Amino acid sequence: MALKTFRPITPSLRFTELNGFEELTRGKPLKKLTEARRKTGGRNNRGRLTSRHIGGGHKQRYRFIDFKRNKHGVKAVVESIEYDPMRTAHIALLKYADGEQRYIIAPVGLVVGSSISSGPDAEPIIGNALPLDRIPLGAAIHNIEIIPGRGAQIGRTAGSSATVMSVDGDYAQVRLPSGEIRKIFKTCYATIGQVGNIEHENISLGKAGRSRWMGRRPHVRGMVMNPVDHPMGGGQGKSKGGGGRQHPVSPWGQPSKGLKTRPKYKPSNKFIVERRNKK
Repeated sequence: MALKTFRPITPSLRFTELNGFEELTRGKPLKKLTEARRKTGGRNNRGRLTSRHIGGGHKQRYRFIDFKRNKHGVKAVVESIEYDPMRTAHIALLKYADGEQRYIIAPVGLVVGSSISSGPDAEPIIGNALPLDRIPLGAAIHNIEIIPGRGAQIGRTAGSSATVMSVDGDYAQVRLPSGEIRKIFKTCYATIGQVGNIEHENISLGKAGRSRWMGRRPHVRGMVMNPVDHPMGGGQGKSKGGGGRQHPVSPWGQPSKGLKTRPKYKPSNKFIVERRNKK
């Protein structure tokens, strides 16, 4: 996939780089596999603001994605590669031999007409889903389960991939996209290949308006607020962190740089073989 650039006939177009969408199939999504996404404006069921800087944006429909891949032994053909406004990766529409249709995350190399399947006896080729102990060591994988049968939770964003390092006993050691090496049950399923739309990280929106189309409102710095609105507000002139030299914090006083938020005694710590921060 190549990014699309523009002639700089306006200031915003000078730095704009957007997805070219050459590999996508024209047409609308399968309506029975979608539902309307209702806007929240960042508010919870009591009408209180719980997520700031959210509001507006274009209408979107959520696509139901098959993260479980539990139709074992049934062949499927890729009918289309489609855009999904709710995620960074593209999606592929599958039609199974029994007539059922499902969406999956589209990996690199998957094209219209490709035949894929899932199950312990499936071939280890692009798009097929297998248990971790049936995947060749060193193979790139995505859509990785953590708990057998729950569905994929790791490696779902555009361009991400993990690697099977080894299989020992009941666990497989997997190097995650963050660099962390983690033990995962060998019966958990994963999909062969790297998630598509690799160039997504290089997209440049070019103007503030395009962020508003995505439902993102302006993010105001605490330093330019008044003391009543933020712990870092106020001070004479442009002062770092209000009147004094406080550490950067959230509006509610939580340190925002360097504070470790992971619980010290998290139960899943025993499954981490090597952390991503090798300090």
